[in-house]
Amino acid sequence: MDDEPPQLPRIDPSIAPAVGFPPPLVFLGFILLGLLLDRLAALPPIPAARMLEWPGFALMMAGIGLIIVSLGMFRAYGENPEPWTPSQAIIARGPYRHTRNPMYLGMLMIQLGYAVWEASMGILAFAPFAFIAIDRAVIAKEESYLRARFGKPFEDYCARVRRWI
Repeated sequence: MDDEPPQLPRIDPSIAPAVGFPPPLVFLGFILLGLLLDRLAALPPIPAARMLEWPGFALMMAGIGLIIVSLGMFRAYGENPEPWTPSQAIIARGPYRHTRNPMYLGMLMIQLGYAVWEASMGILAFAPFAFIAIDRAVIAKEESYLRARFGKPFEDYCARVRRWI
């Protein structure tokens, strides 16, 4: 069945993805850079900010919810969500049926929602940089590891499910 993780032998714990930092810090760093840019460059607020305040808040809450559900899937599979730890299974249930990276998507949603909620052009301007940094410096390394670790089952999963959305 597609939703069941492949049964694999335990692997050497020293073999893991080459991600050496917590990805949430990437998003936090770019949010802080955006706030600094707002202050130093005296950027104007996002137009129609008052009308977008609650949709921005809702986007943040949806991002938090997506992260919580995704972490629950990791716990259900007995996996560690830290990207520098070895994996024993491919998670293909819950939000992982629709995106291979729901936690990173949730973090991006939080950044975008916060930008809109705070009407921050600076935070909004740095969202593409956060996206690119996570896509290239984290996800690419994770997926290279997962391809080597799981082979065809991971390739099949990638063929069915998009990286982001």
